[in-house]
Amino acid sequence: MKNREKGYGNVNIVGAKIERLRKERKISQKDFIAKLQLEGLDIDPTSYSKLEGQIRIATDKEVYTIAKVLNVSTDYLFSDK
Repeated sequence: MKNREKGYGNVNIVGAKIERLRKERKISQKDFIAKLQLEGLDIDPTSYSKLEGQIRIATDKEVYTIAKVLNVSTDYLFSDK
């Protein structure tokens, strides 16, 4: 997995944690997006990358589905843990 080229933005508070969890599980962005799409979340790679980079808002449906795929609670995504 390659490292982020640009720093994080400040538009959402969950993106960096989502990226960290995805990488800890050794899931590529492409594979993760496919898993999200299987759960009914239609998201394109550019939009997802911006979500992880915290340069766009994450919708409630996105946060819910991402938490479900990562097998964590939505509260965990918002926590400082």
